[in-house]
Amino acid sequence: MKLKHLFFMDMRFQAKYGFYFLYAVLTVLYVAILHALPRNWTENAAAILIFSDPASMGLFFMGAIVLLEKSQHTICALAVSPVRAAEYILAKTASLSAVSLVVAAVLLSAAGAEHFRPALLGTFLSSVLFTLCGIIAAAKTASLNQFILRTVPVEIVCFVPAILHLFQVTPAWLRYYPMNVCMDMISGHSVSAIGIFSVMAAAAVLFVFSEYRVLKMWDSMGGANL
Repeated sequence: MKLKHLFFMDMRFQAKYGFYFLYAVLTVLYVAILHALPRNWTENAAAILIFSDPASMGLFFMGAIVLLEKSQHTICALAVSPVRAAEYILAKTASLSAVSLVVAAVLLSAAGAEHFRPALLGTFLSSVLFTLCGIIAAAKTASLNQFILRTVPVEIVCFVPAILHLFQVTPAWLRYYPMNVCMDMISGHSVSAIGIFSVMAAAAVLFVFSEYRVLKMWDSMGGANL
């Protein structure tokens, strides 16, 4: 029940501060770009657009979300409530992933893609990884500029290998790299069980680390573990 309430609270928060309006505008813009491109470019272009924006929105916006929560003393309230760090993280991940999936579905339709299920699964898994990275970076930042600086290395490590992999200019062994596996799924390429395992393992490690970061953030706000 706490998780459900946190999920809807996050969705109201995102709606209040214009996240949904922003992505409605961006989605229209992306659809226009896809329709303007030559037909043989649209699938790769859609994969890049999905991976670099809706799938990664948790990385880009988590700093603003957490800083707003700190300024409104929401973090202080959560720190002394029965809410667990894992529930806080899961609610944020689920709410942002829901937006990512809706935007990805629209872009896949605009591109005429036929691999909806694997692409949406790849979008979801990418969103989970990016959101967890965003929480880890945001939990220890005091300003938006500091958050941006912290996410630059993450962007390089996540985006560069995946986009190069999409165009098949990376070594064969990098097909097991978690972000490359997600890109394969979004672009409609087959993935192995080892690849899926690498994504799940990365998500588990990031979840544990993000939980540690959130608990440290709550302690720094004066809260206690309940």
